[in-house]
This record gives sequence, structure tokens and C-alpha cells, in this order.
Amino acid sequence: MAMQDLRQQIDEINREIAQLFEKRMEISGEIAKQKKENHLPVFDPEREREIINEVTAGVCEPFAGYTGVLFRTIFDLSRSYQRQCLSTRSSLNALIDRAVSETPALRPERAVVACQGVEGAYSQHACDKLFKYPTIMYFSQFEDICKAVDSGLCRYGILPVENSTAGSVNEVYDLMSKYRFYITTSMRLFIAHALLAKKGCDPDQINIVYSHEQALRQCKDFIDRNHYRAHVCKNTAAAAKLVAEKDRDDIAAIGSIDCAALYDLQVLSTNIQNTQNNYTRFICISKTPEIYPGAKKTSITFTIANKPGSLYHLLARFAALGLNLTKLESRPIAGTDFEFRFYFDIEESVHSPALRALICELENDSEDFTYLGTYTEE
Repeated sequence: MAMQDLRQQIDEINREIAQLFEKRMEISGEIAKQKKENHLPVFDPEREREIINEVTAGVCEPFAGYTGVLFRTIFDLSRSYQRQCLSTRSSLNALIDRAVSETPALRPERAVVACQGVEGAYSQHACDKLFKYPTIMYFSQFEDICKAVDSGLCRYGILPVENSTAGSVNEVYDLMSKYRFYITTSMRLFIAHALLAKKGCDPDQINIVYSHEQALRQCKDFIDRNHYRAHVCKNTAAAAKLVAEKDRDDIAAIGSIDCAALYDLQVLSTNIQNTQNNYTRFICISKTPEIYPGAKKTSITFTIANKPGSLYHLLARFAALGLNLTKLESRPIAGTDFEFRFYFDIEESVHSPALRALICELENDSEDFTYLGTYTEE
């Protein structure tokens, strides 16, 4: 049979499937009303198991497995639609609406902001780009920033979450589950690393470099090529400060050129990062949600059942609603047997009904759901 004939058959079957699926979803909506009247849960695992067994029993191999996947996806979509039919005004929807109405059109020019490190750190550079007149309080640990925001000591905090070369900052993702804060803005900062040493030192005598572990990974090629020994510091600016204060000529720091002027160091090499497309994404956090005009990125975190297909069926719900996932991160949950917490970044307007419906669904589905905020990205 010719290809065109086969495709015509497929087209006809597709039309039949679409019509039957539409009819099935309409009936599913009617069932949702009856479930509500009889106080029955949307999810009925026994009923779904019976259907899977029945439909796969009448299908020959190798299609039985595919049929099971198809119907589990249909179940996911059906449950999602039923929840939308039954949805009432949720506390999360109310929280988002309140944040949208109470957040001013522009970010404040002046604020007390928590940053990790010392003067000259990349977090400070990110802060200066976000705020015109910030009052910066420096802390030695990322967790201290979360504590400062949580206690009200600082209105905002700046945290790095990922780098285009070295990947995610796992410690920060772990802190998202430990502390309750909201992301108000995110931004990408170009990171150009330089090798800094005491003025007058012999570059050939340098054999040890200090920097933050992320910066060391971002400059690994340069470090290996020069056979340097790498020592980890709390951040790049602290490394520059350490080199300036030590009475040694065989050490150097990896940091920004700005640190050279701040700590009276000389620049031995510039742009030493592995790639010239080296960006770090920073987030600005606050204790209460702030949703500025144009916000179209939402971050959430939650756990899902540790069983085959759980993540696939979850992603099918995003796809069905046309929602674009820009990031999916997983982190192990301490004290559990290979259970993971998932972090999602969703690109969609804060006013999107599909976004609202899905995150409110997920809030009801998961006991460990956290809404991290809807924000603008610069």
C-alpha cells in the first residue's frame, strides 16, 4: 500500500480518536460533578487499575505496554480536567492575587539587601544591578542570607542558583526546602574571571590559587594548564582579600577585575574562565511574595511518588496545558531511601488560567508542595 494511502488511514483514525477523546472528557466532567455531590475523591486507583487490565488484555504484544502508557496518560488528563471542574478558590490563588495587587509597578531603589561574601563579590555586582541605592549586609554563608530575610533583618537577599558552566548551586536548592521565602526577580550576570596576585610578584612563582568552588570549576582548564593547586574559599572576593593579607608571593586569587582595585592587587590574566559564555543566574528573595508587572516565570518545588512513570505522567500534565518548563532539578531528600524533591521553573504569565489551575492542582496533590514565587527575569 502506498505511503499516501497509509497516511489517509492514519488521518481518519486520528479524527476518530479526537472525537472519542472529546466525548470521554465531557463524560469525565459529568463524573466529576457526581463525585463532588457524593464527596468522592477524584483519584480512584482501583477503578484505573481495572481499566488498564481490561484494555491491555484485549491488545496483542508488543502493543499492550504502549496501550497501558496511553491510558495512564488519559487518566492523568482526565483527573486534571476533573479537578478544574471541581476547583474552588484556593488559598494559593488568593495569595498570588494579593501579591499582584499589592506589589508596586517598580522595584524599590533603596533597600537593605543580604549578600554572601565581602565587597567585590559577584553577588554584590548582581545586587547593584537590581537596586540603585542598596544598603548591603554581607554574610559568610548562603544560609545566613535566608536567616536574615526570614528574621526581617534584610528585606531582600541575593543568591546564586546556577552557572552556565558549573551547573546548579546545590546548597541553595537545598535551602529552598528548609526556609520559606519567595523569589521576586532573577537575573543573569556575565562572569569574567581574572587571576589576581600581589603587586610586584613574579607570575612564574604562582603555584596556589584561591577562589570559590564554583569559580574554580569555571576556570578548571586554566588551572590545569598552569598546574596550579586549587584551594576553596567562601567566595571570590574573600579569596582576593586573603591573598592581599597574606605575606606570600606564590599565591593568587580567581575573581573579578574589580577586586584588584578593592584589595590593591595586580591582574595577571583576564577572561580565564573555561568558556566566554559564562553566566551565573542570581535570584532576589523576600519574606513575602512580590509579583511585579510582566512576571512570567514561576518556580515551585514538591515531591512525587517514587514509582515508575510518576515523573512522566506529571510532565504530561504540563504538556497538555501548553506550559513550557525551562528548568527541572532534583535533589535527594535527607534521611530518605532514594526519594527526591523536584524543582520546576515554568515560563508563563502570572495571569495564565492554565498556570493557576496546574499549580493549585499540584498544591492539592502533594503534601510537600511549595510555591516559590512568580517573577520577572532580567
